[in-house]
Amino acid sequence: MPPTLASLVQHSALKLTVRAGADRLGTPVRWAHASELADPVPYMDGGELLLVTATNLDARDPATMRRYVRRLVGAGVAGLGFAVGVTYEEIPSALVDAAEEAGLPLLEVPRRTPFLAISKAVSAAIAADTYRSVTAGFEAQRELTRAAVAGDGPGELLTRLAAHVDGWAALYDSSGAVVAAAPDWAARRAARLTPEVDRLRDRPAPASAVVGDTDSDDRVELQSLGAGRRNRGALAVGTGAALGTAERYAVHSAVALLTLTTARSRALQGAEQRLGAAVLRMLLAGESGHARAVAGDLYGGLLDAPFRLLIAEAPAPAGTESLAEAMEAAASRSGETLLAVPEGERLVVLAVDGGAAVEACAAHARAADDKPVREQGADDADVVIGVSAPSGPIAVSAAYKQAEQALSVARRRGRALVEHEELAAGSVLPLLADDAVRAFADGMLRPLHEHDAKGRGDLVASLRAWLSRHGQWDAAAADLGVHRHTLRYRMRRVEEILGRSLDDPDVRMELWLALKTTAASSGAQ
Repeated sequence: MPPTLASLVQHSALKLTVRAGADRLGTPVRWAHASELADPVPYMDGGELLLVTATNLDARDPATMRRYVRRLVGAGVAGLGFAVGVTYEEIPSALVDAAEEAGLPLLEVPRRTPFLAISKAVSAAIAADTYRSVTAGFEAQRELTRAAVAGDGPGELLTRLAAHVDGWAALYDSSGAVVAAAPDWAARRAARLTPEVDRLRDRPAPASAVVGDTDSDDRVELQSLGAGRRNRGALAVGTGAALGTAERYAVHSAVALLTLTTARSRALQGAEQRLGAAVLRMLLAGESGHARAVAGDLYGGLLDAPFRLLIAEAPAPAGTESLAEAMEAAASRSGETLLAVPEGERLVVLAVDGGAAVEACAAHARAADDKPVREQGADDADVVIGVSAPSGPIAVSAAYKQAEQALSVARRRGRALVEHEELAAGSVLPLLADDAVRAFADGMLRPLHEHDAKGRGDLVASLRAWLSRHGQWDAAAADLGVHRHTLRYRMRRVEEILGRSLDDPDVRMELWLALKTTAASSGAQ
């Protein structure tokens, strides 16, 4: 720790005596400075022990001393050293009273103690403290490095860092979730700072921020991790007071080591990604046996359980990158295996059915659906996801087609995510909400609408009634309130106008779908 007024008073060679402010001797001293100016404040930086002989001061005048002392206190001066036996044989009572009143430590300096000796003592103490801090910082760096290269994850590194700063430490992943914390109880405290971490992630790396935890009175320093401009995570360090030199060395070392670990992890992820791409190609080619052999322990567990195949598409790479990071973070926290392969504007993913990664994907999509377009950024705008039904290694090709079909529907409906089960379990009618289908329907029925517009009979309504009754003349005629012979005449007119036979089931199907499409677009039932 830096020198204090108490350590100078206890210095046997200086022979200093406390005359006022004895309760504030723990104040750190940043420097010792001699000045005989009547107002030295403009030249003070704060934290100094000011040394005076009062050559230019009327130290016996109470009003002058009160003004002088108040100015020193306002400038943050640590204390005042007054040399006796030079201008004054003893410290005037006016100065002692003013110092006591303002709470400014006042030290009596005997004539035989030169100011230079005090300056040297302060300088030597500061140098010794700096040396201790640097030594402690290097020792912390060695310990943290050993923890980092041990390969046991960030837990041990955070434990040693927390011990060095006498506080707690937590690591966040790229999504802002807490990955590890030390001690264990710090995880809950760190989770409260997620909004602050999110704000830090929005800034280019490297970035830092100091925040306060109102529930614990901690001072928390947040540091971004990542060698490039894109943040790959964050480190939080909570302490009861501002970090000292040694503690700051430890924090900077931890940031560097975690950044290197993150960069190394990204390189390993790149290699894993290439292996995953090979496994995916084999699965799509129907070579599940070869794919399992290549997958080994890395992806083998994923192929042993039902999984989902997801295809995400976005016009900008940031969209699929953000989704991949969210799913990877969720899979990492839950211990799941995830296979993610970028394919241009697309991202193809194999994820455990019902697992955390699939849920993270759904949450990502819900957030994109709920966010107004004006608030969407490059990370979430226009991200569209199609999800297959649960599948296995021998059916990956079919799962890929399912995901593509779901992706196509999601794009057409303007939704961020569609699961294939929705298509299989739902109605085909929503699929007709397409400009090409509506154009076909309008073109097919236009001659009938033109006929009805001239007042020559309600052919469209008659056709709808007849088709809805599966060609039953009496039931359809009753629905329309006409005689069945009238309905038969109208259906012959429909055939004549369209040039198509209603006995053809394909014609009946096309006409029915055309009627449903035009009814849906006009809001009719």
